[in-house]
Amino acid sequence: MELPARRTGMSFQRTRMSADRTLMSVIRTSLSLISFGFTIAQVFQKLHESAVIKGAGASRGFGGTLVGIGILLLVGGIVYHVLYMTQLRQERARLAQQQLIHAQSPYPFSLSLLTAVVLLALGVVALLGVSFGLGPLG
Repeated sequence: MELPARRTGMSFQRTRMSADRTLMSVIRTSLSLISFGFTIAQVFQKLHESAVIKGAGASRGFGGTLVGIGILLLVGGIVYHVLYMTQLRQERARLAQQQLIHAQSPYPFSLSLLTAVVLLALGVVALLGVSFGLGPLG
């Protein structure tokens, strides 16, 4: 009975790491969208300020849309990750209560989740900058 309990306990760790990798994929994609959208808006705004082009409204809207999509993707990834990890922790606690796994070590906090939340805050700041001309775009 000892070996199956250890294997089941290790499978929880592998599943947790898999969920973290999934969140990191969402982070990578949303970071690309946010940074690309912000860059598009900023480049066209600078071109407008230098009188190279007449209007930058469409590019600002496009850049803002990309930033918004990146933020929505990130929010969805965070919500999915939190719900999944909550379910996984509950299942782990249930199996530990039934003494089917040891569960002696604490369940670690997800650094990927912390990174996603920080990126979400930066994405909101970028969206405000693109939308209202705050910060470097102002």
